[in-house]
Amino acid sequence: MKRRTLDLLFSAGGLALAVLLLVLGLVLNNNASFAKRYVKDQLQEQRITFTPIAGLDDTEKKSSCLVKNAGRSLESGKQSECYANSYIAYHLTEINGGKTYSQTSTEARAARAAATDATTKNDPKATELAATATALDAKVQTLFRGETLRGLLLTSYGFSVFGEKAAQASLVALLAALVLLLASLAGFVHFIKTSQDEHV
Repeated sequence: MKRRTLDLLFSAGGLALAVLLLVLGLVLNNNASFAKRYVKDQLQEQRITFTPIAGLDDTEKKSSCLVKNAGRSLESGKQSECYANSYIAYHLTEINGGKTYSQTSTEARAARAAATDATTKNDPKATELAATATALDAKVQTLFRGETLRGLLLTSYGFSVFGEKAAQASLVALLAALVLLLASLAGFVHFIKTSQDEHV
């Protein structure tokens, strides 16, 4: 096989691959930009603001991200993770002794059944049991709302991480495209300089 033919094949193949990687890099970059912009826009609409340092209790002050973001608007995926895991999760543990929505809901249903049963039997504790059930129902609602918001914020964080990974992949693809382009150009230069009679 002639050396010029081999140079031409490798150079053209490298150039085609460089174009493919360039397109891939641009698509990934576009997706990364969309994810970052979308997360920021959606979070800004929620108008969540971190508690200022003066309003943080001693446990909250131990969280570096709560201190760092104190008084700031929640606008990024990383801030969402902080607010969900360091602020909401902490306050949810104070509602019913650290029990989750599911656990508290089960407890509330049992308490409501006990109160209903006591009322049916004219038990003097019926009023007390009903009050306990009502208090647990309120905790169930609070936990449901808190855990739902926490889940939504963590979803935003996850979406932002995908965007960051897309940005990293985009950078790798664009750098690889540049390397292949330079190698292909060098191959074309070698093709031009190589004698017609040279064989591999």
